Amino acid sequence: MTSKVPVLVTGGAGYIGSHAVLALKDAGWPVAVIDNLTTGFRFAVPEDVPLYQGDIEDANLLAKIFAEQGTQAVMHFAGSIIVPESVENPLKYYHNNTAKSRALIDAAVTAGVPHFIFSSTAATYGVPEVSPVTEDSPKSPINPYGMSKLMTEIMLGDVSKAHPFNYCALRYFNVAGADPQARTGQSTAGATHLIKVAVEAALGKRSHVAVFGTDFDTPDGTGVRDYIHVSDLANAHVLALEALIEQPRRSLTMNCGYGRGFSVLEVLDAVDRVTNQKIKRRMEGRRAGDPDSLISDNSRIKATLPWVPRYADLPTIVEHALAWERKLTDIRGE
Repeated sequence: MTSKVPVLVTGGAGYIGSHAVLALKDAGWPVAVIDNLTTGFRFAVPEDVPLYQGDIEDANLLAKIFAEQGTQAVMHFAGSIIVPESVENPLKYYHNNTAKSRALIDAAVTAGVPHFIFSSTAATYGVPEVSPVTEDSPKSPINPYGMSKLMTEIMLGDVSKAHPFNYCALRYFNVAGADPQARTGQSTAGATHLIKVAVEAALGKRSHVAVFGTDFDTPDGTGVRDYIHVSDLANAHVLALEALIEQPRRSLTMNCGYGRGFSVLEVLDAVDRVTNQKIKRRMEGRRAGDPDSLISDNSRIKATLPWVPRYADLPTIVEHALAWERKLTDIRGE
């Protein structure tokens, strides 16, 4: 049995971070959260989990948290994630995602925190020439978001060679859905994720869903993506942490996806079926840098961790996203 050490989750009041907190808590790990609540939500953190409101570049605050909590592992989700914004405001992304990650890693090394799990992204691959994409595919990000994450991966690699410190970088594909018990979900206003946008439209919160590009080299002309349920993704983080503790000299980089893709139209059809209604679709031009298809080769994570996805089913992902969207309406009193 892996010893369940205290874990600090950065960005634990956000979408994926809050699911990781639940996964850790459900599995019996002591967990605390740091979040500056600029894009996170107080209601996303369980009442019995310590929440430090502050910034991950605040070295004094981090030192205090590590000491108070006895932290032995960091799960790092805090950061900015909107690709078009990163193109318009690159310095924000290099600050929030790269410089602040450097500060966090520095604080962890100083405090002797030996394990670090990093929320990375398939955007590190840019527009891959071959899909499914393996971890060894060329890393050539086409936007500052992807580059800011890749720079953090490189830092982690260098730090792990110089200090008693190991890490796991998990490269996410398209994260979707919500906690099956509707304890948390994607709550950001103006989110750009397709399934979130589609369930908002189904509930009348948006007038339509924009389909960006109908001339891709795919069976129906719309972009194909690998959608992974956020709770399966959170579970992968817990298993990755166990792997780091069991082999403290080994670091890992792994794709997180199901290894199969759905087109934009297939996703919208699934939402129509689950909600028993027709969402209005508006066909628009392509966005710069959108690949035809982005699917993970997930053979490495399956060979490395005892990871068995429980929700690898598009209608299930949609149902959980829809249930959360309804609950969010109640929380906000809309």
